[in-house]
Amino acid sequence: MQQNRITRGDSPVSIIGAGVAGAWQALLLAKAGHAVTLHERSDADLMLSTSHWAGGMLAPYCESEISEPVISRLGLASLELWRRELPDTPFNGSLVIAHARDRADYERFARRTSGYQRLDAAQLAALEPSLEGRFREGLFYPTEGHVEPRRVLPKLHQRIIEAGGVIKFNSDVTADDLEGLVIDCRGLDARDLEPELRGVKGEMILIETSEVQLARPVRLMHPRWPLYLIPRADNLFMLGATSLEAEDTGVSLRSALELLGAAYSVHPAFGEARILEFGSGLRPAYPDNLPRITIKDGHEIRVNGLYRHGFLIAPALAQATLNYVAHGQIDNEVMRCV
Repeated sequence: MQQNRITRGDSPVSIIGAGVAGAWQALLLAKAGHAVTLHERSDADLMLSTSHWAGGMLAPYCESEISEPVISRLGLASLELWRRELPDTPFNGSLVIAHARDRADYERFARRTSGYQRLDAAQLAALEPSLEGRFREGLFYPTEGHVEPRRVLPKLHQRIIEAGGVIKFNSDVTADDLEGLVIDCRGLDARDLEPELRGVKGEMILIETSEVQLARPVRLMHPRWPLYLIPRADNLFMLGATSLEAEDTGVSLRSALELLGAAYSVHPAFGEARILEFGSGLRPAYPDNLPRITIKDGHEIRVNGLYRHGFLIAPALAQATLNYVAHGQIDNEVMRCV
């Protein structure tokens, strides 16, 4: 389906929110020749952004276990955009493992996903030597990737500037303050306009150890949720998993114990790791947990509801917005006009 374009290439475009959703919108529109200004209410550290606390996994096949097909479609399209725009993005794959007691959950995960190779113990040890002798088998998703949000967002911001865009930090604005096309990527802060949004808390722990080396995210099947261990630079690992219907920003004692205990069960050396940080972020979600691009009055677009898939689907959503702005194309699965 097509509609008339919303703006000309030389019309100003203002984007509110410099997290992963807004940054990708700004990058693709700036590269297409638009005069882009990206506004962010916080400073360059983005401590107020959900993206600051994200895992950064680019795992459309793994996420298909519990996600709708549209997430897989957007995720797969986004992988190509990550490769194109940031060629140094690590695409080392994802690994899923389980203890013997959780074998049923492991096999259910395998049935609900695709794009993997089954590894025996020897193949698993060759892929991740730190796990040698610890697990009998694994599911390897070779085409998936991961990014470190706190490092990749500054790279995206730099790419925006190189493409001719302008970024204004500590700029707390609304659509009414701006001229031309406005793209609202404020997440939960947009509840003044999108009252259906709710916050879903994701908790994380950052640890440091040189005793374990991993080249890719590892998911451990868990009775309540799959734990993920994500390698970071400088011997750091992010532990995460939780998806809680709560809007406080603390980390519960139970969650901390489960995350740390599960990490220890992956490798005993994690028991000696140094805890650097506890934190949590509130992911913006609509009741159906699916993203929306809402087109309003011909001059405002709202991109929201990325839920727990922000880094996975943000590039494809930005491409959908650009396709609409440039050619009037409508992606019926994610777009609506009001």
